[in-house]
Amino acid sequence: MRIVMAEDDPLLREGLALLLRAEGLDVAATAGTADAALDAIDAHRPDIAILDVRMPPTHTDEGIRAAVEARRRHPGLAVLVLSAYVEQSFATQLLTGGVGGLGYLLKERVGRVEEFLDALHRVASGGTAIDPEVVAQLFTRSRQDTRLERLSPRERDVLALMAEGLGNSAIAERLVVTDGAVHKHIRSIFAKLDLSPADRVDRRVAAVLHYLEDARVRPRQ
Repeated sequence: MRIVMAEDDPLLREGLALLLRAEGLDVAATAGTADAALDAIDAHRPDIAILDVRMPPTHTDEGIRAAVEARRRHPGLAVLVLSAYVEQSFATQLLTGGVGGLGYLLKERVGRVEEFLDALHRVASGGTAIDPEVVAQLFTRSRQDTRLERLSPRERDVLALMAEGLGNSAIAERLVVTDGAVHKHIRSIFAKLDLSPADRVDRRVAAVLHYLEDARVRPRQ
């Protein structure tokens, strides 16, 4: 796996690079700005780019804009964005640009090495990885949505794990149920969220986007 990483904090940047290299991964380049990251992505054509949300010069959304631009230049590029805290509008902006190979994690997740590496490999393989804290907050803030109210407590559990990026077998293991039961719950979730199998999108990602967007536009309760 070839990686380009952008993080403006030099200690975190070098520490993360050392961690990844110790795991046998190829960190082709590191960068401290979004522009430098895009140049490195163009030059090295990585399998995945790891980008901080806030980078110079304004420390607002440079990383997100770089992620969107990198995906525009290199369709199919996997992107994992790291943020110091939950910024749901940024997560929505990123995920709206594609249906796979995308992740949004809090930086504290990096310290949980096994979880971080699992998310990294999942995104690099074309999957998604949404931080559990983002999932928890979007459920808390989306209670006014009538479609959310259609879900049973077990369906909420299943959708929360789907949003984190877990596959059916992993969800079944986590909830101690059968794969068949998980499949049944997911079909019910899609139906209650009005997600048609004819839609030309990944319905798992569409379900997550629904909650992220709803949490962004509705005020906190």
